[in-house]
Amino acid sequence: MAFGKKQQTPDPVALAQAQKLREQQEVQAAFQKGITALRDFIAPSSLEFQSGYFRLGTKYARTLYVYGYPRQIFTGWLSSLVNIDEVIDMSMFIYPVESQVVLENLRKKVTQLEAGLQIDAEKGKVRDPGKQAAIMDAEEMRDKLQVGEERFFRFGLYFTIYADSEDELEVVTHKIESILGQQLVYSKIASAQQEQGINSTIPQFTDQLQIRRNMNTGALSTTFPFTSADLSQDNGIMYGLNMHNSGLVIFDRFSLENGNSVVFAKSGAGKSFTVKLEALRSLMFGTEIFIIDPENEYQRMAEAVGGAYVKLSLNSPTRINPFDLPQVVDSEEAGDALRSNMITLHGLLRLMMGGAQAQMASASGGGAILPALTPVEESDLDAALIETYKRAGITDDPLTHQSPPPTITDLYDVLLHSGGTGPQLAQRLRKYTTGTFAGIFSQPSNTNINNPLVVFNVRDLEDELRPVAMYIVLNFIWNRTKSDQKRRIMIVDEAWQLMKYEDSANFLFSLAKRARKYNLGITTITQDVEDFMGSRMGRAIVANASMQILLKQSSSAVDVLSDVFKLTSEEKKRLSQFPVGQGLFFAGQNHVHIQILASPTEQSLITTNPSQVQAIESGEFENGSGTIDLDNRLAPGM
Repeated sequence: MAFGKKQQTPDPVALAQAQKLREQQEVQAAFQKGITALRDFIAPSSLEFQSGYFRLGTKYARTLYVYGYPRQIFTGWLSSLVNIDEVIDMSMFIYPVESQVVLENLRKKVTQLEAGLQIDAEKGKVRDPGKQAAIMDAEEMRDKLQVGEERFFRFGLYFTIYADSEDELEVVTHKIESILGQQLVYSKIASAQQEQGINSTIPQFTDQLQIRRNMNTGALSTTFPFTSADLSQDNGIMYGLNMHNSGLVIFDRFSLENGNSVVFAKSGAGKSFTVKLEALRSLMFGTEIFIIDPENEYQRMAEAVGGAYVKLSLNSPTRINPFDLPQVVDSEEAGDALRSNMITLHGLLRLMMGGAQAQMASASGGGAILPALTPVEESDLDAALIETYKRAGITDDPLTHQSPPPTITDLYDVLLHSGGTGPQLAQRLRKYTTGTFAGIFSQPSNTNINNPLVVFNVRDLEDELRPVAMYIVLNFIWNRTKSDQKRRIMIVDEAWQLMKYEDSANFLFSLAKRARKYNLGITTITQDVEDFMGSRMGRAIVANASMQILLKQSSSAVDVLSDVFKLTSEEKKRLSQFPVGQGLFFAGQNHVHIQILASPTEQSLITTNPSQVQAIESGEFENGSGTIDLDNRLAPGM
């Protein structure tokens, strides 16, 4: 008789609970797959490792390590690597070692080396200078460790480089190895260890390569990575961002041999924007600013900060007398004030009676060309100048310099009633006294400006009169500078207009040479690089400027600037490709790739972009984020 097991009927409730649990688990698993974690944001699309490199998405990368160092190494040897114009990740691992352990090892090492030298001497071998140097180094280290002057460390240095192709990766690798090899620092590719290499250079604090070198405190201090020429000082103003290492360019131009500066850029590259930003920030540090504005670009900034805006035109009430003498504080120079001003007047009168008109007529292909002054005319003019000042009661005696100065009208009368070539010279000067250009420079000065920011606008002057006006304004500023030697910056915008004429170019050059003595820095701005650098005086002005800013250039200007500033091939290539607001910043022997930075408030004061100016005037200019987009900070037209 067979007995079977009784079949149990499944509990419907238990089945339902199990089914529900499975469904919950499936939903939970699907939900977890949909969650985006932080690693999903930072992880590359793919990671493929080869023996000598790896691919990170579409990028090629390679990790190298340093294994060999010279006997002596100097501070800053890493700066060339830190500032290299390549994408590079660098990691340093520093492990302190107990001094007692090192002392014991050094004692054993010295014993071995001395024993080796003794054996070599017994065998009659030639002295080994390498062993003797090692003994000296070890003994020196023992002494310093014993008194606590030095400590001992294990140091590992790794870096990962990136490129867009395998060929480019080889080029970058060769560049890195060459830079280090020049300093007798030797590196190798982490062959078959690229995964450990990338893990050692990403910021997760893991040393998976473990390739280390013994170093004492002094040697280790030379590896400090922030020794690059980032032009950051304790004093000075901020010019922008160092694109090499994302540091700030904070600099005082007066800390150089002189405070002169030149700015070269094509139209719309941001040269006026850069200079206005420097002027605005210098003003906050108590520096007085004089500006010669040929295009009415500085008026809004001047009005915003309470500056003086002097408009020069034939219809303007402003008068500037070029015969004014400076109120020189230095007693030694007071006696030469008259002679110096007369030399300046010679250049101005040559410009007024022949130089400007002749060159302008020649350039336009027509018009009456006035001849340059002959030696006889120069002599008669000199005698007339002396007589003009004498009639006003002014002589070489500094005590007479307080008398009211004469004007061009007085000089005209002297020339007209003198002998020789005087009457002919008077006729050439008449249009400035009673003719078309009468008034503006032929009457006593009524401009006595006491303001930290003064802008001279010459936009509405006729083309023929503009270089004369710029010359006279330069002399007016120069006389003001010599009267009290405060820190000042004089900005000459569109300086090529002065460089077209020999006399005005010579005058600007003489100011650039003498400015440092009077605590004056001259900023020369131009977009016509070829004409400026083609002039002998133009090149001399650049040579006398300790600070230079090169923004985006036209292709024809790149070769000229490359020769003058000794640019590298990479800098030369980039000079014509810089986006607006980026360029090369030279200060003495150092130069960096700079991005000009402005705050929203500064942007609203100094921009000359037509759309932004219109928005400002209509009250619609705003930026809710409180910052300016880096790509749109400087728009064309600035």
